[in-house]
Amino acid sequence: MELDERVAALERRIAALESAAESAADSAERPAPEVTGSPLWALESLKAQLAADTGDRGEDGAVVFTGSVRLPTQERYEWQLGAFTGQLFEEDWADAAESFAALGHPVRLRLLREILGGRRTAAELAELEETGTTGQIYHHLRQLTGAGWLRTVGRGRYEVPGARVVPLLVVLTAARP
Repeated sequence: MELDERVAALERRIAALESAAESAADSAERPAPEVTGSPLWALESLKAQLAADTGDRGEDGAVVFTGSVRLPTQERYEWQLGAFTGQLFEEDWADAAESFAALGHPVRLRLLREILGGRRTAAELAELEETGTTGQIYHHLRQLTGAGWLRTVGRGRYEVPGARVVPLLVVLTAARP
C-alpha cells in the first residue's frame, strides 16, 4: 500500500473516531430519546425536551436531524445537530447558497455517492461513465471541496469529511419527492 493511501486511511479513521467522540459528547449532554412504539418517537422526544426548556429559546420550536450510518466502505458515522426555530429565522439564509449550489449538479451528486462508496481518487472517478472529461471532474471536485462537502487527503484522493456524511444524507432524504 502506498504511503499516501495509508495516510489517507489513517486520516479517515481519525475523522470517524473524532465524529464518534463528538457524537458521544453530544449524547452525554442530551439524553438519547427512548424508542417507543410510536412512529413519531423522535418528534415526541423533541417536543418533550422543548416543553422542559424554560427559556425563550424553545418557545417557537426546533428542528433536529440525526443519523447513524455505515458506508459501503464499512466506515461508521453517528451525528446529530439541532437548532431552535427562532435562531434559524434570525440567520441569513443566503449564507447556505454556496453549499446548496455545490450539490445542485447531477455529476457532483454522483461523485459524492461514488466517493462515499469507496472510489477516492480522481483517476477512479474519471473511469466512470457520464461524469465528463477529467477537466470537468476536477471542476466539480473543486466546487464540492470549496463548499466543504469534500476534502483532499493525499495526492488526488478525496473524501467526504466525517462531520458532513450524515448531513449530506439528511439533505438527500429531505429532497426526495
